[in-house]
Amino acid sequence: MGMLEGKSALVTGASRGIGRGIAAAFGREGAAVAVNYRSNEDGAAETVEAIESEGGTAVSVQADVSDEDSVRRLVETVEDEFGGIDVLVNNAGVLEPSTLDEMDVETWDRTVSVDLRGTFLVTRFAIEGMLERGDGRVINVASQLGIKGAPELAHYSAAKGGVISFTRALAREVAPDVRVNAIAPGPIETDMLENTTEEWRENKEAEVPLGRMGTVDDVAPTAVLLAGDGGDYYTGQTLSPDGGDAMH
Repeated sequence: MGMLEGKSALVTGASRGIGRGIAAAFGREGAAVAVNYRSNEDGAAETVEAIESEGGTAVSVQADVSDEDSVRRLVETVEDEFGGIDVLVNNAGVLEPSTLDEMDVETWDRTVSVDLRGTFLVTRFAIEGMLERGDGRVINVASQLGIKGAPELAHYSAAKGGVISFTRALAREVAPDVRVNAIAPGPIETDMLENTTEEWRENKEAEVPLGRMGTVDDVAPTAVLLAGDGGDYYTGQTLSPDGGDAMH
């Protein structure tokens, strides 16, 4: 028996990176997983295949988390497929570095729209069923930058800081029926860091007390904890698998 046996989960932005890692970990623990993607259909299919290859159950569902109608359809599709959503992981996000004085308004709006508005929208429609059943878990993937900030990432830091505050407020609102928590990973080896320089990487690793970049496998176990029985006494919390990058 896996820790999530009999549970259904929706993971947004699960075609790659942290989202894929969490979806795969949930599948290994027995959850039926809805793999959301916006445009990377092939990546979503690979995530589904990875889960099914280990005996799990998964489906891919396309949706833009920043669009209300698209999110309504996403939640309805997953609820119809699985009979409800027990665990929601809001992972979809974008990261486009820019100094504030050179930032396009469109870049700011796109970041906040996906990273913060998207978290609100998917939670808004998924939580209705959770409250009706009197049970559910919401896990919001924030970032250590939502705690400490970083140059060229004022928009991303603001959005992720908003996710953390949203998590705390909603946790108080929907307790004790639904538990709402956040994960704030540090610098993780995903394709989001593909365009960073070797100098940046060396400097970043020197900043992190544990002396290395994290991996997706460093993050996924935290999501499993919060989704399963081990997360029963957590709500409104932000757990940070970040190597000590943002101690709080």
